[in-house]
Amino acid sequence: MTDFFKGLSKVKYEGPESSNPLAFRHYNPDEIVMGKRMEDHLRFAIAYWHSFAWEGGDPFGGRTFERPWFDGEMDAAKLKADVAFELFSLLGAPYFCFHDADVRPEGESFVESKKRLDALADIFEKKIAETGVKLLWGTANLFSNRRFMAGAATNPDPDVFAYAAATIKANMDVTHRLGGENYVLWGGREGYETLLNTNLSQEMDQMARMLSMVVDYKHKTGFKGTILIEPKPQEPTKHQYDYDVSTVYGFLKKYGLEKEVKVNIEVGHAILAGHTFEHEVAMASAHGILGSIDMNRNDMQSGWDTDQFPNNVPEVALAYYHILKDGGLKTGGTNFDAKLRRQSIDPEDLLHGHIGGMDTCARGLKAAAAMIEDGTYDKFLTDRYAGWQGAEAQAMLKGERTLEDIAAWVEKDNINPQPKSGRQEYLENLVNRFV
Repeated sequence: MTDFFKGLSKVKYEGPESSNPLAFRHYNPDEIVMGKRMEDHLRFAIAYWHSFAWEGGDPFGGRTFERPWFDGEMDAAKLKADVAFELFSLLGAPYFCFHDADVRPEGESFVESKKRLDALADIFEKKIAETGVKLLWGTANLFSNRRFMAGAATNPDPDVFAYAAATIKANMDVTHRLGGENYVLWGGREGYETLLNTNLSQEMDQMARMLSMVVDYKHKTGFKGTILIEPKPQEPTKHQYDYDVSTVYGFLKKYGLEKEVKVNIEVGHAILAGHTFEHEVAMASAHGILGSIDMNRNDMQSGWDTDQFPNNVPEVALAYYHILKDGGLKTGGTNFDAKLRRQSIDPEDLLHGHIGGMDTCARGLKAAAAMIEDGTYDKFLTDRYAGWQGAEAQAMLKGERTLEDIAAWVEKDNINPQPKSGRQEYLENLVNRFV
């Protein structure tokens, strides 16, 4: 044990009436929700990058956090791993996620960086066996190093493409070895800053080739996890090719990968794309590509991705409603892609942030389950579209009627539809009964 969390105890569920700031008030891992343990619904994961690699800087000022593993080499990386698993255990989090650059210092060459990653994987393997904490997903950081300033898979230099491919392979190998349940690709630099120096069709073909190789390698190695793309519209690039869920689906469909790849949806990225989180989750479900979620929130005034811990129960509840209706998160989970504010410099703040986020998600899950079990909302939707169950409507939907057939039917039967209320205010009030 390190002394980083000295004096802090394992966080326990104490119930809604508790005033203990270091206790769960709503997240009870063993509570049964719709026939399943709450922990098994939510599948919480802690993000290595925000909790242990982020230094508290912003565009106008540098580091505010003082962590004993900053500025070190492999010994510091090992200390960081010790502290990370202590946090996972204190919170009772069943999963964690990481980029390669979060866990190991950059080497002088690809070979050295890979060797360091493998050494950290040795440590993780032992800690996973000791603690029971599992890897939700691994991924490669293909955006921070200056070699990726013009993209990784979409870079105009084929040497960078090759370096990125080798990096992905190394991270897939480690993810597979550690029993990871998914592998994520986030294209932070897969886009453009100006069209003046960009060949769009070339870059999208390159991105598809990389993704196809990832899928092929998954099957070749026997990796049973899900391959996930994480949509984001911009930041750091002006425009990213994986803009939102529907854009990703169109891309997958174009290149014949829609049966092989799903999406990891982040709240903040949905907001940047001009959507709600609920919209993106519902759209992924409709397209059949809902995989996993990154839970956080944005400051609505700032206009950028602030990655704060979630505290909006109605927003979370509506997202979990669609997740539950989709059959749950399956291999995915609820990863806290959230970081402390730069003034929250104490180790205890890491507990406060995650406790609040986990309680918010628990409340949202229970509200979503209550909506489903009540049945009023689902009945409204069924009734609203009931007309499509009629014989003529089904014939139109199944392609058994031509445009001419339908036009003739409208004239013959004097079809004259009248508007019906969408009852939005009623539905908003209905949702508020549960949240």
